[in-house]
Amino acid sequence: MHKSQSYVVGIDLGGTKIAAALFDSNGTLLGREQMETAGARTAEEVVQRMIGMIRSVSEGRPLIGVGLASPGAVNSRDGIVINGTNLPEWDNVPLKKWMEAELGIQVQVVNDANAAAWGEYVRGAGKGAENMVYVTFSTGIGAGIVLDGKLLLGSHSFAGELGHNMIDPSGPICSCGRYGCWEVFASGTAIRDTALRYMEDRASLITELASASEGRVTSQHVFQAMKLNDPVAVEVIDRTIHYMAQGLANAVHTFNPDRIVIGGGVSKAGDLLFPALRKKTDELVMAPYRGTYSLISAGLKDDVGLIGAAALFHTFEAE
Repeated sequence: MHKSQSYVVGIDLGGTKIAAALFDSNGTLLGREQMETAGARTAEEVVQRMIGMIRSVSEGRPLIGVGLASPGAVNSRDGIVINGTNLPEWDNVPLKKWMEAELGIQVQVVNDANAAAWGEYVRGAGKGAENMVYVTFSTGIGAGIVLDGKLLLGSHSFAGELGHNMIDPSGPICSCGRYGCWEVFASGTAIRDTALRYMEDRASLITELASASEGRVTSQHVFQAMKLNDPVAVEVIDRTIHYMAQGLANAVHTFNPDRIVIGGGVSKAGDLLFPALRKKTDELVMAPYRGTYSLISAGLKDDVGLIGAAALFHTFEAE
């Protein structure tokens, strides 16, 4: 089949919604659909919803494959989602097997952070890099690694879990059950938790900013207060940037990337974050590594998972 006549569907599966999009061989998004997962009682029902969306969004066009991004631990080689979402019965789900049997075409399944990394590498801020580390600072920390132009999966496709690298074994307990993971020091949740702890005996504009919205403190409120020179917020963000840079320095020493791409909600802080993060990371890396990489904000937005999942079948090099 000629490249210009081939189509791919990307699926971004979340805990509350499913998004599906049709792409042509140039990476142009031709159609997009979204559906809530509420009401699904079994894993099979969720899969049937995805299959229905694939058929609907493709509108009869010939597909060369379906790329699927799923949260949680994913065995990409066998296309099995092991665990990690609040979807019903979502443990050891053989997505590849079930969906290929229904659709009659190849299905590839990856972790959502790996899909986002690949999307940024192919069409976003990582385009043109040889070796790229992608990190998303959000509720937790997700990551994906591209080495020599290939997505790093590892022997069992669990590679790239940088958020669970241990920064301080005497640190707080992580959601994974271990102590001192990078995630508990440098995620958006860590920013919020640190701010709440600091405000137990200190007044802060963070409280006022949170009250003016929904009343719950978020990392966004902390950055807003920092912009207003609130002492507590400045201290929280300084502490967080130190830990963010510590994890990034570890990644630089491990993977020697020429580009680090930062995504997730925390990255939206822009100039309140990036200049200080670049400076601190440079301070923490060994001298030979300084000047060998750039650290930039992610370029793609909400469709990054769809783009990355679809690009598992071709890299959309033509413009």
